[in-house]
Amino acid sequence: MAKLLRTAVLLLVTFAGIAAAQAIDPLPFRDHAEELRFQHLTSELRCLVCQDENLADSNADFARDLRHKVFELMQQGKNDAQIKQYLVDRYSDFVLYDPPVNHRTWLLWFGPLLILIAGALVVANTIRKRSRSGAPAAAAPTENGDDW
Repeated sequence: MAKLLRTAVLLLVTFAGIAAAQAIDPLPFRDHAEELRFQHLTSELRCLVCQDENLADSNADFARDLRHKVFELMQQGKNDAQIKQYLVDRYSDFVLYDPPVNHRTWLLWFGPLLILIAGALVVANTIRKRSRSGAPAAAAPTENGDDW
């Protein structure tokens, strides 16, 4: 039994080490400034698979491929705006965590405000109808001491 337990622990540690090794994605940066630029840029781009994570934090294979593409474009001398435009051309504004306000994204930006305004109008209309109907509010129960 002890030998089986030791083997299971050894396999668990081995597979945990392999998983951790795959999470590391080293790229040959020229200097620390380029690495910081890469980290900043990938933190502003959305993982299209995870959708709630940025490229820098995602472990999805597609995110890894996009990180490599961003690195490749950086090596070609593209600036941040050109790299973002390259990705927007292929994956739409959704790839940006902070999409611009334009005709395709106005609902994204102003939709919550429109829903809030519509809800406020419904509440105001309901209150107005109740006050016009003259229906008395339900009287609060009186305390007469007969709780038992």
